[in-house]
Parts: sequence; structure tokens; C-alpha cells
Amino acid sequence: MLPIGARVMKFSKQAIEVLGLPEGKTEHFVWDDDMPGFGVRVRPNSTRWVVQYRAGHRQRRISLGDVRRVTLDDARTAAKKVFAKITLGIDPAADKEEAKAAAKVKLGPLANQYLARKAGVLRPNTYRGITRYLTDHWKPFRDWPVHAITRRDVAARLNQIITDHGPVAAARARSTLSAFFVWAMGEGLADQNPTIGTNDPAAGRESRDRVLKSDELAAIWRACRDDNFGRIVRMLMLTGCRRQEIGALQWSEVDLDRGTITIPGSRTKNHRELVLTLPPLGLSILETAQRRDSDFVFGSRGGTFTAWSKSTQTFKARMTDAALAPWTLHDIRRSVATGMADIGVQPHIIEAVLNHQSGHKRGVAGIYNRSLYEREIRTALAVWADHIRAIVDARERKVVPLRA
Repeated sequence: MLPIGARVMKFSKQAIEVLGLPEGKTEHFVWDDDMPGFGVRVRPNSTRWVVQYRAGHRQRRISLGDVRRVTLDDARTAAKKVFAKITLGIDPAADKEEAKAAAKVKLGPLANQYLARKAGVLRPNTYRGITRYLTDHWKPFRDWPVHAITRRDVAARLNQIITDHGPVAAARARSTLSAFFVWAMGEGLADQNPTIGTNDPAAGRESRDRVLKSDELAAIWRACRDDNFGRIVRMLMLTGCRRQEIGALQWSEVDLDRGTITIPGSRTKNHRELVLTLPPLGLSILETAQRRDSDFVFGSRGGTFTAWSKSTQTFKARMTDAALAPWTLHDIRRSVATGMADIGVQPHIIEAVLNHQSGHKRGVAGIYNRSLYEREIRTALAVWADHIRAIVDARERKVVPLRA
């Protein structure tokens, strides 16, 4: 049904150019007698091509552009496409509204919503990790509409992350973004996951079994500076802890009088509390750490330490004279376990140091054997610290091996 007062005429370029707004009106429609539903809407400051149609019980109208910028022939062609969609049961106006709504759903605010859902559900270290990837590594996309991010965009950004932070960080950033899009699709806020089909930056990388030799451990120790990252690396070498267990260490978890650090179950992989009695060498590292307003020992900006990739790259670049084969921070943990075994520390004590629950602590034995081996851990860490000091100073160890 045409608006009351509308008129029908044969459209031509000349006829359209002379159209005007009748006196006393603020809006006027003129319809083409050759194509019902195709017309012109005249307003005080604009004259636009329009298509009017009915979708169900609703009358809809969409604009095809300004008559000064869109020719009559182009407008007719566009109108035919609209009517073709209508014939197929598609509502172009609804599609346009959905597109506008989708453009308002941007990655940044939606990522914040996703993180809010994950808070309290994921382990603190995991939550900090995905927060870092979504806010830092994918920062260039945070103002983009979610539906506008393509596989090509993701692939290009992954290549940049590889350059800036390395393939492992890029692989984790990719998996984080993929999980985010799976959630967004489940919420009806995204239609596809643009990470699908992109190359995994970590694909083809062999599983790690690298054990650092004594001279390599010594070279790494010597390369450590008196800064947060240097202290963390040395603490990893003395304790065999996971990097985040030390990187997120808090002063409330440190007892300098007793000489212990206590990592709560909320921060360990197996959710079991880990108590380590540090040797004097380890305590001296903590004592040189600068006290800040934050409770974190090695963190920055009031939070946990996060500059892993950049600091590691800078650290390795500085070790040009050592000529080490490729290594990672986690290789240190494996090397500590192997090195302790080599100097005589018993396997079950090494497991206790690493907070592993395997071997003799599995099954029934694990149920009845509740020993924390605190005395044995203290002795093992002291022996290991002396071994580290010895290889760094290139001297013979003074501590007698523990092997019977």
C-alpha cells in the first residue's frame, strides 16, 4: 500500500531532477509506474531512492542512496536485487538492522565480558594468561567489530606476534582467541571463528626433552642481572619451580625468618600446597628484591611478572658468548630434576621438590603416605644450591653426594 498523497509517474532522469517538495509538506513520495514499490522520497534537505515492501505483517522501507549520487539505472538494478531477496523470503531491512547491530559488538568490550565470566572459574595463573593475550597480544583488534575480523586478519597478526614474542606465545594467543570466539558463538554474538584454518605457530615443534648441561646452567646464572627477571631465573634454577610460581610469588608467601616460601594450592598445577625451605643463596636473592607497594615480589605495575617473552628474548640475545643451543625457561625445571638425580637426590624427594604426585605417591601409597619430606627437601635444595655455586665458580663441590 502506497502512502496517502503519494503519486505515481514514469521515471526518467529529467523527471527526477525537477521533483520538489509540495508546499506545506515535510515529506513526499513519488512511485515508479513501471516497478511498483520503487520510488523517491523527497524531504527538505534530501531526495533519495527507496524501496517499499511488506514483510509478514510489517511494512518495510529501505533507502538506496541519494539521487544525486546514484543514477536511475543503478537504482533500478539495486531495487531489482532487493525484490529478488524478498521473493526468496529474505527481509533486506532486517539484514541491514542486524548488520548495524553486529557492527556495535566490538572485540574489546566483548572480551571484557568473556573475562568476567571466566573470573573465579579458571586458575589464577591461567586467568592472568588469557587476560594478557586478549588485552595485549590482540590489542589491535579490540576496537574492531567481532564479525569484521577475518582469517586473513588473524593470520597476519599471528605472524607479528611470532616476530615480537616468539612462536610459543603466538600459539597461546591463537588458542585464547579461538576459545573466546567459541564462547561468543555460543552466546549468539559471533557467526564464525576466524582462527579456524590459520596455521598453528607451534606446529611441528618437538616435545621438549632438553636438559641443560652444567656449563650451560653456569652460563645462564652468570648472565642474570640484578633485576626482576634475573632474580626469577636464578630462583628457578635453585628451586625447580614453574616460572609462574616464582613470577607471581608474593611477600605474604615468603617467611625470611624461617627461610621458606609457601606456594598455595591455588597457584600450583595440581592444587597442592608446596613449602620449600630455601638455602642461603636463595634467601639472599629475595632479600635483594625491591619492596614495592604491591605484595608481589617480582611483579610490576602492582601485579605479577608478565614480561616473559620480551625478557627472555633480551636475555638470550645478551648471551652471545655462551653459544647455547635453543632453550626455554621450562628446560630449567627439567634440568634441576635431572641434575638432582645426578648428584644423588632420591627420586621421591625430587618429586616432592617439584610438587609432583606420581610414582610412589600414586594410588594407595599416596593415600596413606602423607609425608611432606620437609627435612629431605631442605637438604636436597641445600645440596643443589652448593652444586650450582660450584659449577658457577668452576670448583669442586664440598657437599658429599646423597646417594647411598
